[in-house]
Amino acid sequence: MTLRVRPISREEHLAFVAARPSASHMQVPSWGEVKPDWRAESLGWFEEGGGRPAGAGLVLLRRLPGLGRSLAYLPEGPLIDWHAPDLERWLEPLLGYLKGRGAFSVRMGPPVVVRRWSADAVKAAIADPAARRLRDVPATEEDPGAAELADRLRRMGWRRTDPGGEDGFAAGQPRYVFQVPLAGRTLDDLQRGLNQQWRRNVKKAEKAGVKVVQGGYDDLPAFYALYTETAERDRFVPRPLPYFQRMWTALTAEHPDRMRLYLAHHDGEVLAAATMLTVGTHVWYSYGASTVRRREVQPSNAIQWRMLSDAHALGASVYDLRGITDTLEDTDHLLGLLRFKVGTGGHAAEYLGEWDFPLNRLLHKALNLYMSRR
Repeated sequence: MTLRVRPISREEHLAFVAARPSASHMQVPSWGEVKPDWRAESLGWFEEGGGRPAGAGLVLLRRLPGLGRSLAYLPEGPLIDWHAPDLERWLEPLLGYLKGRGAFSVRMGPPVVVRRWSADAVKAAIADPAARRLRDVPATEEDPGAAELADRLRRMGWRRTDPGGEDGFAAGQPRYVFQVPLAGRTLDDLQRGLNQQWRRNVKKAEKAGVKVVQGGYDDLPAFYALYTETAERDRFVPRPLPYFQRMWTALTAEHPDRMRLYLAHHDGEVLAAATMLTVGTHVWYSYGASTVRRREVQPSNAIQWRMLSDAHALGASVYDLRGITDTLEDTDHLLGLLRFKVGTGGHAAEYLGEWDFPLNRLLHKALNLYMSRR
């Protein structure tokens, strides 16, 4: 039976997501409002005669100046049956629809986990001088169906985006993430899962009088001051303050708990801040920021423990600390962040990555060449 793809309403999209609690925060309607440089559409997959969508996705379209053609991007989506034996039935109508909308290239990120490494496995790999990259370390768990899915996508003409995320239109999402499973665990279980240094730091913060509170829209400038300091220290380009203000307005309008802001106070000063996003039973640590001042009171550990605890109280099944580096080299400045996340006692996960389908090969190649030279 054939499937057809057509636009759906915000209400239809949210109803579909509500029935599938593992949807990404980048696959809800409000995410399109966070990205004003892109035109967003909610799409649904329908069986012949079907009244309710069998799949859904948020697609972001960005028009190239002077060409009238667009890039189409489905970050961490779409929400379809990725392990269906007839995957072509799902993807071909998507490509057909987007080609009709003037897209010259489509990028998507199948929300499929390929491998997982336990915290102990990651710690051992970091300590092993022979281990250069996480991808070369034997996994604790592996999904053989994911490799088969990758092969099927290649046969259909899809190509994996460069793992470094430097090609294409630089909108890539992390392929490697760190997650703490919460389902079936008590708060005491989570605390016991923290490594010794983490437990010690959480207690030290509590003893020093660090107070973690939830903030609101008016506290975003305080977060932003720490965020820009963090950007300078960790050598990344910060997003502007209006981006976070727009994110807060759009996400909380869709659901009051879609986005939260946490701030760690000590002696009247905000020392750390972080944003938390929630869709269904999946919670993400989205953006974090801190100052180098008074690090000895461990505000970053305090804020993460509060967010973990709140995620557990919300009934979440996973607390997702988002991207980690794949490299295990001591010279990589991101290795410290990996060590910090490993201390939560969760696991590293590798997703299938992002995939491109060039509907117009000449334009797709020209854009990739342009982006690689920026």
